[in-house]
Amino acid sequence: MIYLTLLFGFTHIHMKKLFKLQLLLLIYMAAFGCVHQTDKSGTQQGHLDGASWIGDGVELPVVDSLYYEDDPSPIFRREFDIEEKIESATLYITAAGYYVATLNGNRIGNLQLDPAWTDYSKRIYYSEYDVTSAILDGGNCMGVSLGNGFYNPLPMRMWGSRNLRNSLPVGRPVFIARLVIEQKDGPTLEIVTDQSWQYAYGPVIRNSIYLGEVYDAKREIPGWNQAGFDASDWKNAAISTSPGGVLQKAFFPPILATDTIDPVQISSRGDKRYIVDMGVNFTGDYRIKLRGNRGDTITFRFGERVYDHGELNPMTTVCGQIKGKGVGGPGAPDTAWQTDSYIVGDGGERWYNPEFTFHTYRYMEITGLENKPNISDIQGIALNSRVANRNHFTCSSHLINSIQDASERTFLSNLIGVQSDCAAREKFGYGGDLNATSEAFICNFDMQSFYRKTIYDWVDALNDSLFVDTAPSVGIKYCGLSWESAFLTTQYYLYLYYNDTEIIRELYDLDIQWMEKAARIHPGGIVDQGLSDHESLEPVPVELTGTGHYLQCAQIMEEFARVMGDTERMNTYRELAEDLRSKIAALYWDQPVTGNINRQTLFATLLYHDIVPENEKVAAVDSLLSALEDGPSGHLSTGIFGTKYTLEALSRAGHSDAVFDVVNSTSYPGWGFMIDRGATTIWETWKESDNTYSNCHPMFGSVSQWLYQWLGGIRPDPAYPGFARFHLSPSIPPGLDSMKCNYISPQGEIISSWSKEGQDQVVFDFTVPENSVAMVKLSADTFRHLTITETRSGKTYTPDQATINSGEFDLHPGEYHITATGL
Repeated sequence: MIYLTLLFGFTHIHMKKLFKLQLLLLIYMAAFGCVHQTDKSGTQQGHLDGASWIGDGVELPVVDSLYYEDDPSPIFRREFDIEEKIESATLYITAAGYYVATLNGNRIGNLQLDPAWTDYSKRIYYSEYDVTSAILDGGNCMGVSLGNGFYNPLPMRMWGSRNLRNSLPVGRPVFIARLVIEQKDGPTLEIVTDQSWQYAYGPVIRNSIYLGEVYDAKREIPGWNQAGFDASDWKNAAISTSPGGVLQKAFFPPILATDTIDPVQISSRGDKRYIVDMGVNFTGDYRIKLRGNRGDTITFRFGERVYDHGELNPMTTVCGQIKGKGVGGPGAPDTAWQTDSYIVGDGGERWYNPEFTFHTYRYMEITGLENKPNISDIQGIALNSRVANRNHFTCSSHLINSIQDASERTFLSNLIGVQSDCAAREKFGYGGDLNATSEAFICNFDMQSFYRKTIYDWVDALNDSLFVDTAPSVGIKYCGLSWESAFLTTQYYLYLYYNDTEIIRELYDLDIQWMEKAARIHPGGIVDQGLSDHESLEPVPVELTGTGHYLQCAQIMEEFARVMGDTERMNTYRELAEDLRSKIAALYWDQPVTGNINRQTLFATLLYHDIVPENEKVAAVDSLLSALEDGPSGHLSTGIFGTKYTLEALSRAGHSDAVFDVVNSTSYPGWGFMIDRGATTIWETWKESDNTYSNCHPMFGSVSQWLYQWLGGIRPDPAYPGFARFHLSPSIPPGLDSMKCNYISPQGEIISSWSKEGQDQVVFDFTVPENSVAMVKLSADTFRHLTITETRSGKTYTPDQATINSGEFDLHPGEYHITATGL
């Protein structure tokens, strides 16, 4: 188990725990079909048995500035003959970096930006393709093109100092592949990566996940990936050192082109420049029909905004705030904006689609075209990890529907193998954003396998002495427990929403070690270092939010210990939670809190984490309502955590109407203000930014969770994980006439809808899936009579007066039409 400490990131493990972790690791790897024994040469046994990592063997530059010069991407080929009829053909392939594979000139599969980003020194996921139909009788040829991805990033100094090459495992892009061909009457044939492959350099002469791609069509090599091509002047591939990571078959949604977006307007700016408005902000790339003279360079720049005078504003998407000469280091551009270039070759009109980069943009600036392009010449291509998207929310408020659309678009734009905070400026998987929005993502999409991958990214990022902020780790160690605790909270949400106990059993020992680390870093219990309520409009002490997350982790571990039958630790974590709750109360509830502090986040945090004694909660809720009223425009002034907490705390206390008034408003600050200002994705800040802050940031997307769980009323019950029993308690605020949403639970589809009929009647339609029970709670003070009809049987009945008075009753599997009258 030579990879044990690499995989789990801990270097000090007792021998007894080491044995347990070895056993758990073997179980995990076997479960995913990836028990590959790795010898010192890096040869993998399993689906990639016998294959070697290969590349072009070129040494990396020794001077940073040289990384910015042309560096054509290598292309590889391997011919083989088929003389017998075949039963099947399966390709297993991955890369450190990105790859595109072809068979007989045709692209294999539709995956984009594959493999998904990981710590390549810890684990690398490979993909499997059925290529049976692509195999020809006689001569065949496999082709592979490589891109840099996160394995060979530019040495740009983000924020003037952070060079990813100092934090990530890096190297020249390499790949490994094995093609297995089962013949009907002959032996099984295997084509593996080795020195028999040949390589040359293709038309992609630069590629960066941040700065974009340069494509020189003059360098295209027609027919290079087809049988019979004359490759006599190509070189043999070089056997490369393995990046080090254990090879595992991908089990999560791949990155795909999931939507196409047509421009809404193209304007001429003079001097062969044009601004293309795609209508919405999104992450992906594009297809464009190009024409020009050989050697012409056509340049594309991208931005989320345009200036008032109509010119492109790329500044909110600039990589790492590199916006001045010398900031990015030797060779870096003065401004690190998103840019692609296409150099025209022969052959007349061509379609161009960049391969090894992705951008976040609404607007595209094109420079170098002789004539204005037609709208039909350009197509935006949205890219994201293809999470199942079968949950939907809609209501009678156009503004709220627009907020939900923007939230969903923002979420998908930040699912490119990792859940990023912004898909342009950084592209990193920050834990704080996970803590704030993972439930909102789950409300919208099936996140189970994606979040499993996310958790393993955190496993690989952890160390035993410091907290890290992102997974995969990029070396940032500033934000503290509220960020790294996403490793634990994400496990909990897989348990709560999907009843995933396997992840608990698999990582329980590591979870215990993480809690021990937290205790070492914060021996007094109070979290006194790190980032607090990021982007709050008023100060928030980390002692409040950070210790709140520590309390949440203790409660999670109490539940995990119960699942594991570990009574001793269950009691230990319960005592820890009680101690932390008392310490937070002593600082922020038992005595007056004075000074400059965001009182919305203060009271919302106390209520969300159940710190306030039961008999004093009314006072805390009143204080929160008062703080909301005192906020700008009577709106939220909260940040990354306080926003979620406030929406939840007020709604739990029966004040969803107050939340609705904030959400359904265009006043500043708020989501409606963003929409009113033209936003189609959620901003990083309440204040509008045209220079610094991302305009496509999931952080404030917790509002989408509120729409599903409080307007829609569909909420999990922690006592019944996986929706064996769940809450169905929609809110019916004044000013909203109807709502409909559905949620695909592990038990099946849940539907919640309601509409107001006239002045004194509300009609509900609910669907409860098999093997589930809905615990319904309606606002009993708003009606005097209930009629329930079982839609399938047609049976109608009226509940007893006690049920009507309480508004609480259970619904078993079925479809129901409920009429409430006497409002």
